[in-house]
Amino acid sequence: MSPRPADVQVGAELPEQTSRVTRADLVRYAGASGDFNVIHWNERVAREVGLPGVIAHGMLTAGLAVRAVTAWAGDPAAVVDYQVRFSRPVVVPDDELGAELTVRGRVAALLEGGRVRIDLTVTSGGEKVLSLARAVVALD
Repeated sequence: MSPRPADVQVGAELPEQTSRVTRADLVRYAGASGDFNVIHWNERVAREVGLPGVIAHGMLTAGLAVRAVTAWAGDPAAVVDYQVRFSRPVVVPDDELGAELTVRGRVAALLEGGRVRIDLTVTSGGEKVLSLARAVVALD
């Protein structure tokens, strides 16, 4: 059930969401998106271009982050605007655990027409990986 505009207050926290990203997830995402850039699967090449290792696709990271908003809103179609800036890559180790992505959200503003702005804090390995991550949600 989605929140009603009258029940939402600035500062309200969304439930924290944690996701794991493994190398197998990167392979599946590459197939689905068509993004087979070598930095998402080859450790040697990733390091040669100055990365700390194989990294997750930026759009995969952004997609996992917005799931915290869609889960809270109760309807993915309620997200009417979403934007992020990538501040650090999500390094995905070659093991069974992969990388952990933690998403925290907070209602930052009540807007006209029953819309709210959600600001997200997205971290991996204790480092902020997205900056200025925010979504506008239309509540009914």
